[in-house]
Amino acid sequence: MNTAGDNDVSGLDLIPFRGVRYVPERVGSLAAVTSPPYDVVVRPDGLLHLESADPHNIVRLILPQATTPAARNQQAADTLHTWLGEGILAPDAEPSLYVYEQQDSDMLQRGVIGALRLSEAADGIVLPHEGVMAHVVEDRAALMKATSANLEPLLLTYRSETDGEHEPGGAMAVVERTALREPLLSTTTEDGFHHRLWAVTDPAEIAEIQSDLAHHQALIADGHHRWATNLRLRAEHASPSAWD
Repeated sequence: MNTAGDNDVSGLDLIPFRGVRYVPERVGSLAAVTSPPYDVVVRPDGLLHLESADPHNIVRLILPQATTPAARNQQAADTLHTWLGEGILAPDAEPSLYVYEQQDSDMLQRGVIGALRLSEAADGIVLPHEGVMAHVVEDRAALMKATSANLEPLLLTYRSETDGEHEPGGAMAVVERTALREPLLSTTTEDGFHHRLWAVTDPAEIAEIQSDLAHHQALIADGHHRWATNLRLRAEHASPSAWD
């Protein structure tokens, strides 16, 4: 595993974590509890559609509805606590990196989900290319503090070592091998996209991913406000902490 300290990290430092996932037997369907990112949900019609799709749709956490911001955030925190207590959501038994796949008739994309360490040099490792609005960062930070949860990931992209003429190595090799295994879950959402998720728990495979990514920067493909929010929360809390 990559054990370099903050001052030694020159690239992405991706850390296994215990993902909190829906328990399939406790919801109507996995497709019915999904949602697009908070900032592309069409309101109010799209929001109502998602809320009515299943009483446990994730939109109730990422876009809670109440009369004031404080009430909205408290509602999300209470909902998350209730769902965990009732077994609607449950943490995985051991820390993992996760391989996630999205596919439709025209496109296939796979990637790795992990907890990305926010080092002092993070701004030189993850590369934003858009500005952010302060009130949106304030809103997302308040929600994350109220729930003590990171409810939505960023989407990052990086240039791999392979040139297309050779077999992929490093993180890409682990992703491709993992995609041949039985997934933890799979579903097809109403937009026609097929989704599959796997957990990578083998220490050797985790080390292979970490060693590869430690040499890479990444560009934000989606989630500039989420990135700015994470940096803000890290700065507000003494390190080391979960906000790192």
